[in-house]
Amino acid sequence: MNKTIMITGANAGIGKETARQLALKKTTEKIYLACRNEGKAEIAKKDLEEKTGRSIFEIVIIDVSKPESVKNAVRNLNDPVDALIMNAGGMGGKNPEKLTPDGVTALTATNLLGHVVLVDELIMADKLKNVALFASSEAARGVKKMGMKQPDFGTSSTDEFARVFDGSAFGKDFDAMQVYGMIKYGGTLWMSHMARTNSAIKFISVSPGGTRGTEVMNDLPFFKRIMFKYIGMPILMPLMGMSHKLSTGAKRFVDGISNEKFISGKFYASKTNKLTGALVDQNEIFSNLSNENYQDNASDAIHRFIRG
Repeated sequence: MNKTIMITGANAGIGKETARQLALKKTTEKIYLACRNEGKAEIAKKDLEEKTGRSIFEIVIIDVSKPESVKNAVRNLNDPVDALIMNAGGMGGKNPEKLTPDGVTALTATNLLGHVVLVDELIMADKLKNVALFASSEAARGVKKMGMKQPDFGTSSTDEFARVFDGSAFGKDFDAMQVYGMIKYGGTLWMSHMARTNSAIKFISVSPGGTRGTEVMNDLPFFKRIMFKYIGMPILMPLMGMSHKLSTGAKRFVDGISNEKFISGKFYASKTNKLTGALVDQNEIFSNLSNENYQDNASDAIHRFIRG
């Protein structure tokens, strides 16, 4: 039973909607809204309390792109977390290829590095009890219909994963949309590694699918943002059956942390060439996800960039 739940990126979009749905469950006693902006978090908290009629939300200031912020948040956490939903992410801001002080791209820092640090710190402090869910994406195994290529890492060595995480694999050909899928792929493999090495906790990856109303496209350059957020996602993709409501995407996360049918170490998302519909085991679609060497290499690669 998940009484206490932490959600990163919880002040807006799918994170906030996930918090709302979880608050409507009587078994939920506390929800940590893990956000980087205190003002926006306070507004979200007030709105969630009004919509759910419950005062169970507690703000945790955390910027997942900055490991020290993550560590500080865990140190100051009042109660252990039964379930962790790693929802924060995006396209890495205006310069997704820019290196952070930790040596990874902004895109990697936001979507992966901070969450790896968060999980490691929670486990070391004995503050993660039941389940951790990583918000992955169908882009992690490719969607031909949407022009998303299947991730190609050559031999999928530790060095190759590291070059993706620090951007050196791309040179001047850094396409945030494609690199986003590769980082989500690396993160999904890391979660499977964690499942194999931490049997007391369930580790699963779940894609919210093609979800309208999320914040993930906000970081794209102006024209791409207009095309994807205001034309493609709300107008064209529904006509193609490739997107669903915000509440539907959030329900995937809500179900993901509570449904016993979901197996630790697996990645659940839409069927082949889909972004909506039933959740299915992605390991049966993309066999690389089951490769334990790849899982270990992805984990080793991202840990190269974690200090101390």
